[in-house]
Amino acid sequence: KVNVRRATQDFGRYQNLIKDHSITQQQFEQAEATKETAERQLQALVESRKQAVVQTNAISQASTATGSQVNVANSMIRQREVEVDEAKLNLSYSYILAPADGLISKVNVQPGQFLQAGQSTFSIVRENQLWVVANFKETQVEKMKVGQKVTVHVDAFDGHPFEATLTSFAAATGAKFALLPPDNASGNFVKVVQRLPVKIEFNNASDSMLKRLRAGLNVAVDVHLD
Repeated sequence: KVNVRRATQDFGRYQNLIKDHSITQQQFEQAEATKETAERQLQALVESRKQAVVQTNAISQASTATGSQVNVANSMIRQREVEVDEAKLNLSYSYILAPADGLISKVNVQPGQFLQAGQSTFSIVRENQLWVVANFKETQVEKMKVGQKVTVHVDAFDGHPFEATLTSFAAATGAKFALLPPDNASGNFVKVVQRLPVKIEFNNASDSMLKRLRAGLNVAVDVHLD
């Protein structure tokens, strides 16, 4: 714009000078050409600026549209992730997982049978935790204590003694948890020697015979009193 204004002012002065024949016709035409060139350059710059503004607006609109599309895509991704998590949860319901490793026994279901929530399907005998519950008379436990060595004789494997350790005493005698515990409130009291359950755990995990033991086998135990 400055160049156009200067060229226009120069051209106006040259118009007055040409009337007085103070300049040549060539100088006048050169000033006129300079003015027209400056005007064309200004017009070209104005058009370029308009195009740049249009392009900037188009890019801004495209960027806004792209941002909206990205937000929509992110929302869809989050929704699909929730659906995937829900599908994984539903799939997990189709698997029946045992609470522990062991041998299955006493199966209570048949192929094709429908199961109900909380229904017992089978029993599990854990292999990695073997112990004996020995019922000692209350008159025998006076010198017994946790940590004492025990030798276990299993009737099924009479020639193979097992090494074990006394680990705990029950909190009550077996009679207290019987199906029909004795009630002496009526005064009919007959003293009966009570038996106290004692837990004994096997020591030698490398003993191959331990794998042959089964729940419910009869055993005899010898506690080594200190």
